Amino acid sequence: MADERNVLKFTIYKWSSYSANYVPENIQVDNPSNQSSRWSSDSNNPPQYLSFKLEKPALVYSIKFGKYEKTHVCNLKKFKIYGGLNEENMIELLDSGLKNDDKAEVFPLRSEIDGHHFPCRFIKIVPIQSWGPSFNFSIWFVELSGVTNSDIVRSCMNWYNMYREKEAIRLCLKHLRQHHYVEAYTALEKKTKVSLEHPLLTELYNLLVVQGDFVSCERLIDRAGTEGLFYNYICEQDYKPWWNKIQPASKDKPGMRGGHQMCIDTQSECLYLFGGWEGTKDLSDLWVYHIPTQEWTCLSEDTSQQGGPSPRSCHKVCIDIERKHIYTVGRYIDSALRTEDNLKSDFFMYDIETGRWTLITEDTGAMGGPKLIFDHQMAIDTEKQIIYVFGGRVLLNASQSAVEFVRSQENTFSGLYSYHIPTNTWSCVRKDGQQIKSRIGHSMLFNTKSRLLYIFAGQRSKEYLTDLFSYDVDHDTIHTISDGMEKTGAQVPGAGHTQRATIDPELNEIHVLSGLSKDKDKRDSLQNSFWVFDIAKSRWSCIYKNVPAKHSGKISLKSSPVEPVPRYAHQLVYDHVQKVHYLFGGNPGKEGFSKLRLDDFWSLQLSRPSKEHLIRRCKYLLRKHCYQELTKSSPCDAMSYLQTELAQVVDHCDPHETKEFQLLASTLFASNEEEDDIIDYMLVDSEPQENFHLRTNLFNTLVKFFPEEMTQPNANLVDLITIP
Repeated sequence: MADERNVLKFTIYKWSSYSANYVPENIQVDNPSNQSSRWSSDSNNPPQYLSFKLEKPALVYSIKFGKYEKTHVCNLKKFKIYGGLNEENMIELLDSGLKNDDKAEVFPLRSEIDGHHFPCRFIKIVPIQSWGPSFNFSIWFVELSGVTNSDIVRSCMNWYNMYREKEAIRLCLKHLRQHHYVEAYTALEKKTKVSLEHPLLTELYNLLVVQGDFVSCERLIDRAGTEGLFYNYICEQDYKPWWNKIQPASKDKPGMRGGHQMCIDTQSECLYLFGGWEGTKDLSDLWVYHIPTQEWTCLSEDTSQQGGPSPRSCHKVCIDIERKHIYTVGRYIDSALRTEDNLKSDFFMYDIETGRWTLITEDTGAMGGPKLIFDHQMAIDTEKQIIYVFGGRVLLNASQSAVEFVRSQENTFSGLYSYHIPTNTWSCVRKDGQQIKSRIGHSMLFNTKSRLLYIFAGQRSKEYLTDLFSYDVDHDTIHTISDGMEKTGAQVPGAGHTQRATIDPELNEIHVLSGLSKDKDKRDSLQNSFWVFDIAKSRWSCIYKNVPAKHSGKISLKSSPVEPVPRYAHQLVYDHVQKVHYLFGGNPGKEGFSKLRLDDFWSLQLSRPSKEHLIRRCKYLLRKHCYQELTKSSPCDAMSYLQTELAQVVDHCDPHETKEFQLLASTLFASNEEEDDIIDYMLVDSEPQENFHLRTNLFNTLVKFFPEEMTQPNANLVDLITIP
């Protein structure tokens, strides 16, 4: 179907307003050098919009926005696009925004429902925010792309009409059942052969709402859990962080440091730590931490004495867990200590099984690899035996003349390099500026499942970056996932650098623990936050924030019993098998104590509600409702039920649920005076009706735990009725 795509013809259909000569028709001509060739609203008060009518129904796949040749305050920072077969019934196709530059942008539009393409005849652009505060909205040029082939569109149109018909019937069925119109519901279902929901949920409805058989409802909930029907709901829930301060089994452990490096061997459950800066000097000690025994072992107090690397910080390491090799490259040297001799980029390999270091080369730069760099990133493709090194700042010789130094500043950021281990060969994959912008203090991760490198954030001179892009190592292509501009209002990690990131290929997630914020001069604003990026959904979630404790205006370095103090220049590694992060050391950024570093060691586990927790919660809701019905019909039985059946499923570690459970007993002791005030006919007629509505509400609550494709429509029929 992609081969059928072409530019779609359309006419301007409606608009909210326009100012002066900036008429809507201007957007049909791409004239970036003419500042008047645009539509401009005469106000920024909502709603402002511009709608088009296609020459004929089409499958609309993308929209292209042309721009003025310079940045402009009226460009759309945020906008939404809607589409449909008629102007009264449109669905959202896009929620995004434009960069404030002169480059045209193309956006894919939503074109499927339940895996089927749907046609549009009308397209509506709704500006939300311009780049200049309080400025009117401008659109310079619009081009739509899609399919107009009559056979394809007709087939999609037929499916779409059938889909709408089916959804209309389902809304009617929902309305009839909610209002207990049993005969009408049964007749419509039988006539149309349309199901309101999955048969299992219909069974749950009959057991709960119609029969009030709470025991059978619990058995059905157990069955749903066994069949994995709660998996989607659980995956949608935010993680909760659980920090644990690790107390090593012995007193022997690494000292305080920042700018060190760690890597983890998930097969042997060993964590390796090398080098760093302890506040006054670089370190060259090598440690291993055995996770099962919780013991640190010093493998070398000074690796340079065993033919290994000299003391260093701001270097990088990666590990080949199959061959048990650790690689390290790069380091920082103070400008006053730099000479031509020590500005070579040495490259080492440590053999874990033999305990020996190998100097692969004295200078990677001489082999076609990166020059001596620091604050770069390093990742390994174990399958194809390739190491990738990206970014970092090239160290310059302090003896250069001032003119040479200023000139060389333009080329001090290193590009993307690859190193093929079997052939000992370096290659420059991308120079700085060739589709990617080099930086320092960023993160780079390799996804072994998708075989993509992910590069996130960092700093380039005075520019702080929050972009996220991927590099396909097999096809040599780059894809921008997010430019970090927060155009849709969604949360993204704040601008900064020295954040630490890990990846879970099985869960398809990237984890980021923030480091030094953009406002780095304000140390009292230093905080750590933990973010999870869902790669499939392209969505960030902030699950943890930590700000420094303050006492009399001073920052406390005493860690909370439940979480580490804020820091930067720390190190974080991830055991993707056991799903545990490990954090060591860093710089607390305490004013007046520039040499102070940390030596605390933490584990972090991210947890979501388990299937068992969700099943227990469902049973609690069912038994609570059963108890509330018993209080009206048999108070004695209700008290016994409260103390036995209901008490068994209460989460006594949850303060809210515990308090709710304790208050339930009070419903048994309503005063007789209140009961005497109830009118007799209400006692007779209202209780069954009240039970029906309360059971229906409980059913609607339980249904939220099931996959959306199994449930009744979210919309309500009465909400579609407008008041004339």
